[in-house]
Amino acid sequence: MKVKTFLLLILFISFSSVAFSQEKTTPNIILIFLDDMGNGDLGVTGALEYQTPNIDRLALDGLRFTNFLSAQAVCSASRAAILSGCYPNRIGMSGALFPNSKVGLNADETILPELLKQKGYATSIIGKWHLGDSREFLPRQHGFDEFFGLPYSNDMWPIGYQGEPATDWRKDAFPPLFIIEGDEKKTPVKTLEDQAQLTRLYTEQAVDFITRKKDKPFFLYLPHSMPHVPINASAAFKGKSKQGLYGDVMMEIDWSVGEIQKALKANGIENNTLIIFTSDNGPWLNYGNHAGSTGGLREGKGSSFEGGMRVPCIMYWPQQIKAGAISNSLSSTLDIYPTLAELLSLKLPAKKIDGVSLMPILKGDVTSQPRKEFYYYYRANSLEGVRKDDWKLVLAHPGRTYENFETGMDGFPGKVEENSSLKQGLYDLRRDPGERYDLQNQFPEIVKELLLMADKARADLGDDLVQAKGANRRPAGKKD
Repeated sequence: MKVKTFLLLILFISFSSVAFSQEKTTPNIILIFLDDMGNGDLGVTGALEYQTPNIDRLALDGLRFTNFLSAQAVCSASRAAILSGCYPNRIGMSGALFPNSKVGLNADETILPELLKQKGYATSIIGKWHLGDSREFLPRQHGFDEFFGLPYSNDMWPIGYQGEPATDWRKDAFPPLFIIEGDEKKTPVKTLEDQAQLTRLYTEQAVDFITRKKDKPFFLYLPHSMPHVPINASAAFKGKSKQGLYGDVMMEIDWSVGEIQKALKANGIENNTLIIFTSDNGPWLNYGNHAGSTGGLREGKGSSFEGGMRVPCIMYWPQQIKAGAISNSLSSTLDIYPTLAELLSLKLPAKKIDGVSLMPILKGDVTSQPRKEFYYYYRANSLEGVRKDDWKLVLAHPGRTYENFETGMDGFPGKVEENSSLKQGLYDLRRDPGERYDLQNQFPEIVKELLLMADKARADLGDDLVQAKGANRRPAGKKD
């Protein structure tokens, strides 16, 4: 009798272990991607006069990256990178696409939802797409089962759909701000002129998707439109913070994160869900009180200095990622794609990607350094800097600067210089994350090493600043 009981116990444990192993290999994945949120915009990173308790709790109960870079400090390029694992210039993407763009994300690229479908994932995007608004570029052509959100940026509504002026809508044109719901081959069924409702609407749709798909693995990509200008918050949050409307917006986004966690708990799937929270680039500083904070880093959105590139990143997965872990290792939005591929034992595409897997860090080795190098590209294909470990060489280039200009207020932008002549400089980001102290004269051997890296990048990806085409770039998709 004792032997029989023992054998049954062993059998039970074996089945339980198999079930747990299978559950671990296909966690639900939620990727929350904010727009223009700076490195200093969370409570856990030093935000003042408003609180983000739900996001802070993700960090306290999960893994926080403190040295995490956007692939490029602008909307469309950054989104192309996080979904493909490639520097955006490798796949022909740059800048911020406007409505009726002739280019978009190439259908030949295998992006995250297509990769995850190999494991049977249900896929949804709720929020801002901004990788081409023509029919052939929209999300359902790239592996997403569902799309609820804006095809381009929320500040582009006066242009209308496919260039239609906002004051002259044809019968088949969309209103000034429109939301595509479901199959974008059909006429959109939701229109919206009050941006104060965007965060709430996205959140409601996200909770609905989680509830509907709780019984199978799902990938939810939630690229919020906020806090990109024009910012607005719903009545429940307007006036709640001491920092004005920007603080209100961040508090509502924090509420949204809390609602998603509640939905996971209510459906019994929190422990089998990986949440990744990050931002597309740093703050749009010339908008003043409607812009966020870099946390003391230099410059902001549209710049390859750290204020434009370094963003918060949090990964939360109960019982799998050690609570309270902090990694100071160099990492990037480029690395999310190969990290998920390794986690799910998925083969990477045959075409070259630029990300590296961060799985050693997720498994607990927070001092592991999977990424050693990073290339700072901007504009169409201009190499503006290179980095190895903690050394960063800013290359001479014409670039954006916000310095020495008064900011705008209440939604109106201040001036910036878009073609400031920025000099070459060497910075030790371990001691000088604000990039204020040029060490070229003290460390000429480091400069030489990083210049060789720049040559390597130019041979691979090109560089418009020196008329280098690059051998391994791929074209963007083109409108028929």
